[in-house]
Amino acid sequence: MAQSSLTKALNPQGRSLFAVPSGLPLAAALLASLPVFLQAPWVRQSPFSAALFSLVLLALGLGLERCGDAARRDQGALLVGFSGSWLGGALFWGWFRCYPLLHLPIEAFALPLALGGLTMPRWRLAASFYLASLFGTACTDAAIASLGLMDFWPAALRAPLPQAAELLRQAGETVLQPLNIVVLGNYVLVLLLAARTVEPRGLAGRLAAATLLITLAVDGLFLLAALLAPRLSGLI
Repeated sequence: MAQSSLTKALNPQGRSLFAVPSGLPLAAALLASLPVFLQAPWVRQSPFSAALFSLVLLALGLGLERCGDAARRDQGALLVGFSGSWLGGALFWGWFRCYPLLHLPIEAFALPLALGGLTMPRWRLAASFYLASLFGTACTDAAIASLGLMDFWPAALRAPLPQAAELLRQAGETVLQPLNIVVLGNYVLVLLLAARTVEPRGLAGRLAAATLLITLAVDGLFLLAALLAPRLSGLI
């Protein structure tokens, strides 16, 4: 089911993933994975420059969105939405990462703008990406809380590296307990159903579906890293 949904979201009607506009959901999926693989290490080294990079993304997105070419406008709108997600992540992980209850409120700083953007064809793609990313974040945080892992979060960030790695490994093992596997399964099901629900709603829907599915994939990679190689997880 997940593979089928991902295939449809990233490659509708069997067209090339690199064709425009069918490649835009793939671009959204790639952008949604960048906070883990690029932003996390960058924020640890220089949170201020990581936050400022959101202005570069926003300027590039606005520049592309003003082009006459429809494909460029779509790409620009996607970058505008991504700049909001990037800034929220940089602010939280740069200065508030030890306070997990602040994660979602900070990431949701642009929520009113995104909701308004859904009603405007010009910014619907930007709003769809941002809202899908935010919904994925909300589901992930809810799963962490439901699994009883919230205390591991600040403890791992404050601990020395060897101890932090051990805490992440313990958190990963906690997830594998029978009752927690059921909770985790419900979380996976919610994201899959959300992706399936929005996918038929045009390009914006496919973009949102791809973002939700890549969020699920990245969370799975994080769990594997916590179990097998905690120091590579991106959290510590």
